[in-house]
Amino acid sequence: MSLPTLAVVILNYNGRKHLATFLPSVLASTYGNLRVIVADNASTDDSVAFMQENYPAVEVLTHHRNEGFAGGYNWALKRVAADYYVLLNSDVEVTPGWIEPVITLMESDSRIAAAQPKLLAYHQPEMFEYAGAAGGWIDQLGYPFSRGRVFDVCEPDTGQYDTAEPIFWASGASMFVKAKLYHEMGGLDGSFFAHQEEIDLCWRLQLAGYQIWSCPQSVVYHVGAGTLPRGGRKVYLNFRNNLIMLCKNLPWYEKVWKLPLRFGLDAISAWKGLLTGDVYFFTAILQAHYAVLIRIFTSAGNNTRGRKPLCTLAGVYSGSVVWQYFIKQHTRFREIIQKKAF
Repeated sequence: MSLPTLAVVILNYNGRKHLATFLPSVLASTYGNLRVIVADNASTDDSVAFMQENYPAVEVLTHHRNEGFAGGYNWALKRVAADYYVLLNSDVEVTPGWIEPVITLMESDSRIAAAQPKLLAYHQPEMFEYAGAAGGWIDQLGYPFSRGRVFDVCEPDTGQYDTAEPIFWASGASMFVKAKLYHEMGGLDGSFFAHQEEIDLCWRLQLAGYQIWSCPQSVVYHVGAGTLPRGGRKVYLNFRNNLIMLCKNLPWYEKVWKLPLRFGLDAISAWKGLLTGDVYFFTAILQAHYAVLIRIFTSAGNNTRGRKPLCTLAGVYSGSVVWQYFIKQHTRFREIIQKKAF
């Protein structure tokens, strides 16, 4: 039986340095039915010229404008035919044999739509990496966290999450997804631009009856924050996109109480930031809330009748990770999910 076709698609924006450092590890992959594609998102550096000169065998797609992570991948993947896609950040170093365990897992069950490897920190390889660690979870109020990472605390990897199992979301830093299902779901939500668009896609896939898995038998190393630095823009996108995701995917009877509560908790974070002198953080959250309210009152796409309750999906913590982390001072994944809701 022939291997499924797989396209590793690296979205690039001014990432010449990352391509020079990490692309060789991808090209050394041993999977037998592989294409490696760099999709350039209107870079202003010499990324494209560098690729053409040094890696002429790598396919390069060039977009005329920067549509962010979500729009950039949607544009690129419409032009790529394969059974599987790997959405791979340009600042990821892969390890030998990283593809085979994930494909074997996904081929074993037609219900598995997406999966991720174990993500470790490139500069601290003994630690889990922020962007997805050993698989993404979410709590009842929509706060994402991971096996191995809760808010800003990343755990050391001691093999404690080496079991392949269903999760809520797979990290967009290294996401394997069945191409047919990606397109059936309409791809990533282009309005997100960047941040949490992969969580939204995985949520929609679960609502459609599919599963998302972690496959820690595959390991990659991620630098993190390679193209969008920390600051007001990043805060804005994270807060806005997380709330939009709740508006899109929660059933109406959960939205009516969860959204007001989330707005309140976000406001507490904003005022806390202002009191510590972080005006940009405060302003970014206010702008995010304004954008979400505009969307709620102007969008016809917020009808979520028939949506499954969040608690019925895989990778959902039945309580509040905010309560457990900030009030109870529990910083590790396992000590949180083993606790009662409050």
